[in-house]
Amino acid sequence: MYASPEAVLAILGMAIVTLAIKACGLLLADRLPREGFAAAWLRHIPGAVLAALVAPALVTGSLAEIIAAAATAGVFLLSRSLFAAMATGVATVYLIRLLIAG
Repeated sequence: MYASPEAVLAILGMAIVTLAIKACGLLLADRLPREGFAAAWLRHIPGAVLAALVAPALVTGSLAEIIAAAATAGVFLLSRSLFAAMATGVATVYLIRLLIAG
């Protein structure tokens, strides 16, 4: 398999930029506030990002997405495990789509 020099340079450039972004995040993490309004605001960012990713699928999605969202919420409320809830949601969408298609 042959890769052109331009492709190799592009891949190396993207790897360097990715590593630089991650290194900057690690270096700046110690300077983030641990208490106060800004710290509370930063703790809510992951949930807001997840909601922003899921909301369009619920609004424009099919019955599979709505059922999966209900299953995800139910598993999270019962177990308080984010991983179990996300795995349930993914598996539910997959199985419902598999049943609908087949």
